[in-house]
Amino acid sequence: MKQIAARLAVPPMGLVLFSIGSVQIGSALAKSLFQQVGPTGMVLLRVGLAAVILFVIWRPRWQGLVRTHLWLLVAFGLSLALMNWSFYEAISRIPIGIGVALEFLGPLGVAIANSRRWVDGLWVLLAAAGILLLAPFQGVEVDPLGVALALLAGGFWAAYILLSARTGRAIAGIDGLAWAMAIATVVLLPVGILGEGAALLQPQALTLGLGVALLSSVIPYSFELVALRSLPVKTFGVLLSLEPVAAAIAGWLILGETLSLRAIVAILLVSLAAAGAACFRA
Repeated sequence: MKQIAARLAVPPMGLVLFSIGSVQIGSALAKSLFQQVGPTGMVLLRVGLAAVILFVIWRPRWQGLVRTHLWLLVAFGLSLALMNWSFYEAISRIPIGIGVALEFLGPLGVAIANSRRWVDGLWVLLAAAGILLLAPFQGVEVDPLGVALALLAGGFWAAYILLSARTGRAIAGIDGLAWAMAIATVVLLPVGILGEGAALLQPQALTLGLGVALLSSVIPYSFELVALRSLPVKTFGVLLSLEPVAAAIAGWLILGETLSLRAIVAILLVSLAAAGAACFRA
């Protein structure tokens, strides 16, 4: 992915925006498949097949640098596993738009914690207003466990942002991501097998799981890891305010969810926040 970005001269912000669209299309596709393999099975397929793809393409070596940063990779892998598991379990209980909006509290917290100028606070406030509009709690029955799982996913998402940045600076290339994904697979393996068993080995499940792995893990995580080497963490956090927008669009295209006027206003707010963060970043 790094070579592709360099060849096309894709700026870091472009990589983040592309990863946002990819991961939300993958999430909507994954949710449409929960009846076949369940959320735990889909998480294992997504992360496990993504790890296989990364190892086949990049062939990471167990070198001294990897051993030196082993505990960082373990923490990164745990954040990947738990973020994906809690999010899929959440959207199996609540609408995907609400799940993404609640989960976004994690990266929004990262953006606020790393802000140093008043103008950065303005973009965060605009993004927060958009998120509130994209969380249609009125008139919607929300499963409390689903809400709790989405908030938990947000916490692990915040950890992923920070650990991804540290991993990208510590280990060159995609080696760090590949080893972290392998660790995440080991963590998820018992849960996925106990939950779904032989259903995970069906050709259709493996094929669709491969598509979800590419869209939701391999492409976005690789691009984000490259982008975070030169993009400030606060800018990355605010740019991720487009996640609820992308989720709403993906939900409309793939899951048949329609957009209300309230959602359109929210899209304008978070888009303005992302544009402001991109134009006025330090």
